[in-house]
Amino acid sequence: MSGIANAPAERTISWRQWFGFMAMVFGMFMAILDIQIVSASISDIQAGLSASPDEAAWVQTSYLIAEIVMIPLSGWLSRLLSTRVLFTLSAAGFTLFSILCASATSLGAMVTYRALQGFIGGAMIPTVFATTFLLFPGAQRAKMSVLIGLTATLAPTIGPTLGGWLTQELSWHWLFLINVPFGIMVAVAVWLLLDIDRPNPALARSFDLFGLTMMAGFLGALEYVLEEGNRNDWFQDETIALLAAVSAICGALFFWRMLKQRDPMVDLRAFANRNFAAGCVFSLVMGTGLYGAVYVVPVFLGRVRGYNSMQIGETMFVTGVAMFLSAPIAGKLAAKVDLRRMLAAGLLMFGISLWWLGHFTNQSSFWEMMLPQALRGFSMMFIMLPTNQLALGTLPPLQLKNASGLYNLMRNLGGAIGLALINTIASSRLDQHRLHLDEQVTWARPAAQNMVNQMTWALTPGLNGNAQLAALRRISLMVEREAMTLTYNDVLLLMSVAFFVALPLTLFLAKPKPAAAPVEAH
Repeated sequence: MSGIANAPAERTISWRQWFGFMAMVFGMFMAILDIQIVSASISDIQAGLSASPDEAAWVQTSYLIAEIVMIPLSGWLSRLLSTRVLFTLSAAGFTLFSILCASATSLGAMVTYRALQGFIGGAMIPTVFATTFLLFPGAQRAKMSVLIGLTATLAPTIGPTLGGWLTQELSWHWLFLINVPFGIMVAVAVWLLLDIDRPNPALARSFDLFGLTMMAGFLGALEYVLEEGNRNDWFQDETIALLAAVSAICGALFFWRMLKQRDPMVDLRAFANRNFAAGCVFSLVMGTGLYGAVYVVPVFLGRVRGYNSMQIGETMFVTGVAMFLSAPIAGKLAAKVDLRRMLAAGLLMFGISLWWLGHFTNQSSFWEMMLPQALRGFSMMFIMLPTNQLALGTLPPLQLKNASGLYNLMRNLGGAIGLALINTIASSRLDQHRLHLDEQVTWARPAAQNMVNQMTWALTPGLNGNAQLAALRRISLMVEREAMTLTYNDVLLLMSVAFFVALPLTLFLAKPKPAAAPVEAH
């Protein structure tokens, strides 16, 4: 790619480049935030569009499917158009489709606009990661890696809370309208301030329609299967089985095509780099923990503790605070300690936090959950920062744009796979715990009889002849509550195991060499 030169290692970055890069980081924050911002308000969107719960889920699924197709494609587009042009078009398109999402009056229109929003906006995320390594020299690169790591982890953490607050105080339309002023500012700032590489129009001659179609079929069908599989009983559903087969066939053809091409649209040769391959595994695990914990803990607080969106947000807020506090610490440590040890410490802390959370009860409150939540937030930067450096910091500049797309793809796939496994395991374990608890609450057990009699006596003044039925109903709800509590504990404990299992993989990482020279600015 033209525009890459052996510039001095400690070249000073101009104020224009600083502000342009900060605008890119904010654009990435918006794109990641929009993955989760609608999750707490799906029921409101469903009511506004007169859709069923299953249909409304497509507001989330369509965005994820489209985004996951764009992420690996962004490297080729960035080389074709240049970083500046691609990011400006991505931010502008994201803003336009945000307006259209807010104006949607039917489910079909909303799903279409959300898919286009996810596809266009998906280019912003990997482009920022690549720009960090192309623009900044070694000393500043670590600081910028802290910034983008904080952004990538904080956005999905606060997404449901912010979305719930906007819907409660204004309306669900503001989930999308809030993007408009910021999206315009990001697009204008990047266009005016940041110009770090030159486009390569010659790449258009190698445009691979067949490869692109196979990639879209592979990733799009896979994302659908992961998102909808548990809800539709996996391969018992004809659509899920068909799309699983489509994903497998398209995936095989996609890999064959990319490995055969001399200048492929998605260059898979980056996986030959041991650190990059291992970094992608860690990114996959990180995605599982990041998106999984953001999903499981609020669901527990809502279904078991009965919290509303604001109470859930207040409980989860400590995770974001811990992230902010850990960012400068992680940044300083990254310059002084072996990144492999730092990563191992982060994986250990994250695993311990999930194991700790996996022992809560139906009475667990903010104060009981504060320390494990804080530990989880604190550990995120100790995983994200060294993983970014170890995976992308050892690659030559020519491979960075493409590799950044693959690296970010793994994090999103980790989230999708993690959520699919979480929902499947939760469904299975809930049935098992419910059956086991039902066996303990029978008329043959004196303790159960005494509880029914006590509740019946307490409810008799108000319900007369219906008191015993009401008592039985309350006991049934108690059994359901305890079954859900045990289920979510099981899920969190299994998630913690994934991080403990990933720990030994740090031994296979090579210590990164001095950073390659950054891209020359223009």
